[in-house]
Amino acid sequence: MTALGRLAASLDDLDARHRRRRLIPQAGLDFASNDYLGLANSDVLRAAAADALARGVPLGSGGSRLLRGNHAEHEALEAEAAAFFGAEAALFVVGGFQANQAIFAALPGPDDLVLYDELVHASTHDGMRAGRAETRSFAHNNPDDARRVLRDWRAQGGTGSIWIAVESLYSMEGDFAPLADFDALAVETDAILVVDEAHATGLYGPGGRRLAHGLKAEVLTLHTCGKGLGVSGGLVCGARVLIDMLVNRGRPFIFATAPAPFTAALVRASIAHLAADDTLVTSARARIDHAHATARAHGISDNALKSQIIPVIIGEDAPTMHIATGLQAQGFDVRGIRPPTVPKGTSRLRISITGNVSNADITALFEALTHHRQAAA
Repeated sequence: MTALGRLAASLDDLDARHRRRRLIPQAGLDFASNDYLGLANSDVLRAAAADALARGVPLGSGGSRLLRGNHAEHEALEAEAAAFFGAEAALFVVGGFQANQAIFAALPGPDDLVLYDELVHASTHDGMRAGRAETRSFAHNNPDDARRVLRDWRAQGGTGSIWIAVESLYSMEGDFAPLADFDALAVETDAILVVDEAHATGLYGPGGRRLAHGLKAEVLTLHTCGKGLGVSGGLVCGARVLIDMLVNRGRPFIFATAPAPFTAALVRASIAHLAADDTLVTSARARIDHAHATARAHGISDNALKSQIIPVIIGEDAPTMHIATGLQAQGFDVRGIRPPTVPKGTSRLRISITGNVSNADITALFEALTHHRQAAA
């Protein structure tokens, strides 16, 4: 079989198992994106774009940050982000995926251990695979199991530094990490706590700043700019030595064309808006509260009602996609999530409460979802 034939057969197999991914246009009410505050298409960012154009901010960078791609907008954003998120320094990169790749490939040393939650993002796994440290997982959101794994590693002769990798809010489960417990473990073991704040940024912590606010350990945080902040890119925030090491050793940063200065100007505007006015944050939280109350009234378990991400577990792939298609036909953009993104047997609808829907839209969605689930039963 030729290479093209083999790949075509693989796609046919995905089709047969209802797992083939396809790009579809945006349509219907937004219950699928990560635009949690509704900033992506907002007047705030439109005004910022007009201002950036008027100031002559370049639309492209023309090269990597270490060549000629560095710009005053990048550096201004990094200074403002460090102040907003309460860090010594910040680094603006192309995206959160590349940020995690750089962190875990460049920072832990060959004698170190990366101790990671079993549900961390694919980008963290890619970074660990490219890195030099040993890696071991622990049960999801279980600090006691993390302590056990670490103790076993030490007993087996591990002597290096510890890097504990968690997400403050998990993108498919919608649940929060017990950060205070992981902070205590990091302090106890002199570990660096790496917290991916991608889905919390803009929504949680003081003024939407971060859930890792106020922790005692040495903390490195990642904030994506394409979710709550409504633009694109990623910000790594932490001690200056960690940021400088990423500049010197982080291949996804060093060898990538820099984000456009124009993009940096828009992210600056998002951060400035949140710093000056918490209306978007309080409105988002009220919308989430309404979604939880409505979901509860329609039989959704409290276990699924932790945040703006509401996972509705269907189980098998085919009925999951059938229900998602039915909801889309009614004007609700809800997507089905299947393995390998989630574990086998836990295919689900990932309902995202964005800033682009109203309370009435949320109520209508759960009424429609109830109908489809009953029909599928």
